[in-house]
Order: sequence, then C-alpha cells, then structure tokens
Amino acid sequence: MTTLSAGILLFLIMDPLGNIPLFLALLKDVPPQRRRKVMVRELLIALAVLVAFLLGGQVILKLLQLRQESVSIGGGIVLFLIGIRMVFPPVEGGVFGKQGEGEPFIVPMAIPGVAGPSAMAALLLLTNSQPGRTAEWGIALFLAWLTTSVILLSSTFLFKWLGESVLTALERLMGMLLIALSVQMALGGISSYLHIAV
Repeated sequence: MTTLSAGILLFLIMDPLGNIPLFLALLKDVPPQRRRKVMVRELLIALAVLVAFLLGGQVILKLLQLRQESVSIGGGIVLFLIGIRMVFPPVEGGVFGKQGEGEPFIVPMAIPGVAGPSAMAALLLLTNSQPGRTAEWGIALFLAWLTTSVILLSSTFLFKWLGESVLTALERLMGMLLIALSVQMALGGISSYLHIAV
C-alpha cells in the first residue's frame, strides 16, 4: 500500500462529510464563539489518540499476541460494518448513535467521531504489515487528519452550501467505497492465512 492510498483509506474511515451533521448537532447548544475552539480541541485529541496507536501498534499487537491475518480480517469486518452504517444509517442518531447533552468532550466527537475503532484497526494493520514505514504512515495519517479537520471546521458553510441531501449522498458514496476496501482487506487476510493468491 502506498502512502497516498493509506491516506485515502484513513480519510474515508474518518468520514468528515458524514460527521458534519453530527458535529453541528453536538455543537448547537454551545455558544458560537466557543464552537471553533471545541472543534479544534476535539480534533487535536483525535490526532493524539491516532498517533499513539500508530506508534504503539506493534507493542499492542505483541501484548495481545495477534497475528497480521487476524488484524486484517478483523479490521475488514469493522470497516465493513462502518461502511454499512454509512450507506444505511440508523433512523436516529446517525452513524455513532444518540448524542448526549452539553459541551462535548472526547466522546463522541474525538472518539469515535474522528478516531474511531476502524481508524485504530487500520493503523494497527499498517504498522503490523510494514513496520519499517512508520514515517510514511504518519504522513498519511496527518494528511488524512488535516483534510478531515479542514472539512469539519468548515462544516457550517458546507452544510448551508451543499445541503443535507447532498451530504447524505456523499456519505453513502464514501460508505460504498469503504465497503469495497473492507472486503479487499478481509480477502487479503484470508488469502495470507491460507497462503493463496486472491
């Protein structure tokens, strides 16, 4: 996997377009002058969590005694479920369930909004499959996070400009791409375990 394809994968997993309605709903009761500060704080927390998973991925896998194939298949399943929820979201609460009240802190904006279990699983997979390319995966992560941050910080403008129906259509398109990537990831893990070419 190239740095660009890893960045695109992480960007799709972070799902900034799908997170726009979630972020706006969570921030509707927050004073307007605080909203941008809260979003920046949550995005930085998400980046810190993802960097920790990137740098500590090998240690986590060794502690849990997980094989690369297990992470690949498990990551594919998680991505598939996230993709399904993006294409067919629940009636209430969006992809990440019902939102709480008050100013959000860490949950659900940072985790699982941006730094969700699927992003963590993807980083574990990347660091385990090619551990010598941690710097490249770091660049891919930062670019995906930066693009996600720009989109989410422009959420009010994008929501007014594109409208809810266009954002929903784009989220479902990203969900379909994520489903395809998840199937490929799971097939890669199965083929590696069975020592066959797919």
